[in-house]
Amino acid sequence: MALAERINAFVKLSAFLEQFSTENPQKDEKIPFNELFFDGMLHQLKLTKEHNGWFTKENIQFAIGNWAKALRKENLENWTATYQFENISTKKVAIIMAGNIPLVGFHDFLSVLIAGHEVLVKQSSNDKHLLPYLAKYLEYIHPEFKGKITFTDEKLSEFDAVIATGSNNTSRYFEYYFKDKPNIIRKNRNSVAILTGNETEDQLISLSDDIFTYFGLGCRSVSKLFVPKGYNFEAFFKGMYGKSDSMNSAKYANNYDYNKAVYLMSLFDILENGFLMIKEDEKYASPIATVFYEYYENVEALQEKLSADAENIQCIVADLDFENQVAFGQTQHPELHDYADGVDTLRFLTNLDGN
Repeated sequence: MALAERINAFVKLSAFLEQFSTENPQKDEKIPFNELFFDGMLHQLKLTKEHNGWFTKENIQFAIGNWAKALRKENLENWTATYQFENISTKKVAIIMAGNIPLVGFHDFLSVLIAGHEVLVKQSSNDKHLLPYLAKYLEYIHPEFKGKITFTDEKLSEFDAVIATGSNNTSRYFEYYFKDKPNIIRKNRNSVAILTGNETEDQLISLSDDIFTYFGLGCRSVSKLFVPKGYNFEAFFKGMYGKSDSMNSAKYANNYDYNKAVYLMSLFDILENGFLMIKEDEKYASPIATVFYEYYENVEALQEKLSADAENIQCIVADLDFENQVAFGQTQHPELHDYADGVDTLRFLTNLDGN
């Protein structure tokens, strides 16, 4: 199957997904195999929401909408244009997926198939409904995908390379277990925002998307602020105000209440607005409903600190002159070339023979 054919299959998947990216999915009779898959997809969405309380209808729609846009033909062609796909010998690539946000492992799944390899998927139990269904749709769209996509709940075996995503603890196991295979091993990362006090109201409102989307569970979710000495958080909290409906989620509200009780009992100083707490802390990973903050003396010293801590950071939100900084409100809208942990997955996959 040529690259153009693989791209075309995912373009058709994009059109299929587009139907489910709004609150009320509308069936498009022109979509191939819709008579077989549309109602089934509605059922999978229902199962996904029921299975994982963090996967709200809004969060699932957001993830699907992002992928529907990313898989458009122009995006796929621009993404793949700089890689060499000729003379690639097909390998079986195992993917161990996380389950923190809906379809979190889709980029790896896409990358393996676009590169022309076979994929062996071990999903998280937290996110197990959507991807197998979309894979079945791909097999109908392009029958040559049949036999190239396998899902398993068993111990991985008979594969040539592996991409594994997990915690800092599981990564040590992955590094040992997969040491004899070409691999990409991902660990915990978090995203940060740098505030100067000169942000506009719109920028701070946009920052609320970076913080609250997926309830802050994604590695691209901002969990830490760096602010100058004497920073007044009033404007920050005003920017967060539009996310007060997060408390409508029982899981989020329970975490907010629990973490607030822990902080108060421990006599920690916190600032809060009824649905979000901020706490001065040097760590990058903050609990649900909490954002940590840290003061900085000057931007140059902060830049050195973040460079030294790069392995802990996924995104840096700022309106400065930092390399690879992300604009306010854009952390949850990555392009296809925005690779997790900065590791070029497609380069890895197109060079498995050492070419």
